[in-house]
Amino acid sequence: MTSQIVGCPGCGKRNRVPATASGLPRCAGCRADLPWVADADDSSFHEVVEKSSVPVLVDMWAPWCGPCRQVSPVLERLAATFAGQMKLVKVNVDESPRTSMRFDVKGIPTLMLVKGGRVVARQTGAAPEPRLRQWLESELAGGKAGARPPG
Repeated sequence: MTSQIVGCPGCGKRNRVPATASGLPRCAGCRADLPWVADADDSSFHEVVEKSSVPVLVDMWAPWCGPCRQVSPVLERLAATFAGQMKLVKVNVDESPRTSMRFDVKGIPTLMLVKGGRVVARQTGAAPEPRLRQWLESELAGGKAGARPPG
């Protein structure tokens, strides 16, 4: 599994953030919570997503998908906003066919919120940032399972 280099939103220091860890990623300089963004595939999904100690927003996407490319920066901003509360994991459906079939992904982007190894909320299609933020806030706070973003 790979690590990503993440700039701290507080002090700007660049930090290596692993795909899996027992705690939350924090800045080596100022100790602020860091956005946790990782990639997973068929072989790493269980370890990176289902065994995570924090809720995971899974982005099922493909590089050729326009709406996926459109929503990706929004999801990365949300990962920064909710740093310390969740992990964003991107799964390329073209490279992970078993995972896409397992979760019956019929359209992309498909977003799933996984808590304790279980999918507790899901939505398909790109939505505007305010709607995704509201959906994520509600679900992280224990919203209704399976709720869709308003709209």
